[in-house]
Amino acid sequence: MHQRTWLALLTLPLVTAFTYPVVFQKAQPAPKVDSNKGSQDPLAGLSDIQDVLTLVRDNYVDIPDLEKVISGGIENALERAHPLNAFLSPEELRLPDPGPAQVGLMVLKKTIWAQVIAVTPGAPAAKAGILVGDVVRKIDGDSIGGMSAWVLERRLKGAVGSELNLVNYDSVTGQLKKISLKRELVQRPAVSVRREPTGTLIALPDLSVGRATELKGLLGAIDRKLPLVIDLRGCAGGELAEASRVAALFAGGGPFLTVQEAGKPDRVITVTSSGAPAFTKIAVLQGFGTAGAGEGLAAFLKKQAILTIGERTAALGVERNRILLKQGGAIELVTRRWVGAGGEKLDRQGVLPDEILKGLHADEDPLPKVLELLESKLKKAA
Repeated sequence: MHQRTWLALLTLPLVTAFTYPVVFQKAQPAPKVDSNKGSQDPLAGLSDIQDVLTLVRDNYVDIPDLEKVISGGIENALERAHPLNAFLSPEELRLPDPGPAQVGLMVLKKTIWAQVIAVTPGAPAAKAGILVGDVVRKIDGDSIGGMSAWVLERRLKGAVGSELNLVNYDSVTGQLKKISLKRELVQRPAVSVRREPTGTLIALPDLSVGRATELKGLLGAIDRKLPLVIDLRGCAGGELAEASRVAALFAGGGPFLTVQEAGKPDRVITVTSSGAPAFTKIAVLQGFGTAGAGEGLAAFLKKQAILTIGERTAALGVERNRILLKQGGAIELVTRRWVGAGGEKLDRQGVLPDEILKGLHADEDPLPKVLELLESKLKKAA
């Protein structure tokens, strides 16, 4: 049998053993099996897989490329467990670094297309008008369907000045567009602050290291008696530890988030209160572009009775690990998931806001609508 066939047979149990308890449920004692109902072992069908491959090899007039069939099957099984899982062939592992330049785009693969999660302010993608929620169909003429999450992330990078061609479905106009972008060294965007007589809007682009210190300096110049809106709609990526430090600037201490891993005790990340005076009125604006550590922050602030407004978050509260295979390849596998302060499973359901607010355009000022909902809540509470 072809060596990649053995790779498949060795990998499928690994995929099931790691991913099933992490993504779909916490590891629990195995239920008793009724012998009258037959075997409940999810791996019992592996011998059938070998029989099917043997039948294909022995009976097809033109034998298909079994290496592609098998690798495609492994990739499909991984993606069904979680879209961030990926199978890496030995050849892919040997590829050089694509380059440091990017277009400021974060996407999530969904079968044969990818959805835009985040667009870095001021980056080439933002200048071209690409928005969160848009759908990418092709990259440099290649369909998204044949790419793993790892390949997709790699294809967005390259040398400074290199060109990236996208076929993009605009979520606002409903039109397909061909867009050409030049990769560049994308600068880390700053936290933006807009002060109005009616309130203050702070937009947090990510939770990378140093954001809490940056934000603390900005908050010192803000009138805490005015309403404050924390815009997390473009907050994708960052560190959990930094997210907990940011949370301390707006709320009291307590459990921030729980990290779950199969076969290991839960790890609880806590928030230590900064002791700073609280804001009189505060609200959080969230959306599909709130991903990863930003979802943990949104869940914690919601648990602290801070009003959350907008749409459900991306449900990407997970951590990946690369596991090398004996045959030379590897798999990138989701091995940890995050549970929000309110019990939200951030790998599946994300964070649902207190008040649904849809239809906000990228160039629309959200402050009036958010402040209206905030005042309405405060009146009801009074």
